[in-house]
Amino acid sequence: MAGNITVPDEAVMSKIYFIREQKVMIDKDLAELYAVKAIRLREQVKRNQIRFPENFMFQLNEQEVEDMVSQNAIPSKQSLGGSLPYVFTEHGVLMLSNVLKSERAVKMSIRIIEIFVKLREVLVLHKDMQLLAEQVEKKLIKQDEKIELLFAYLDKFTEKADQSRKRIGYKPDEKE
Repeated sequence: MAGNITVPDEAVMSKIYFIREQKVMIDKDLAELYAVKAIRLREQVKRNQIRFPENFMFQLNEQEVEDMVSQNAIPSKQSLGGSLPYVFTEHGVLMLSNVLKSERAVKMSIRIIEIFVKLREVLVLHKDMQLLAEQVEKKLIKQDEKIELLFAYLDKFTEKADQSRKRIGYKPDEKE
């Protein structure tokens, strides 16, 4: 297979989920992207179990599957492969290309890793923007407090101006 694999970023990003505080991809989705059968992918993983520690791959439990079906655009458990699927972290995706050994798997793994990196960059940018927004908000709150104080002083001056004052100094005789 010559050339790059053309899969839109959105197509890959839509297959990345956030489970157990990690970005992961489901075995069935990866098999589809690698153009292999899901059973073949799982078979290779089982043959090379030592390459997939818990931080590279783990199996979802019943509750996690239920959550995925209810919170995402996944119609049913059957669409996840009918059993408790395995999910792969970014490192697991990279390791999969080593055990599958097809040119497509290698190229697709590289593509997926690039997308994981983009997601990380977006998250960092989002955090930076959020921090900047919080700083601006704090400055605005301080400015609001200063403006309120200014209006309070102005109110005091207008109240005093409304009161009649006793004149000081030379007072002409009012009878004349």
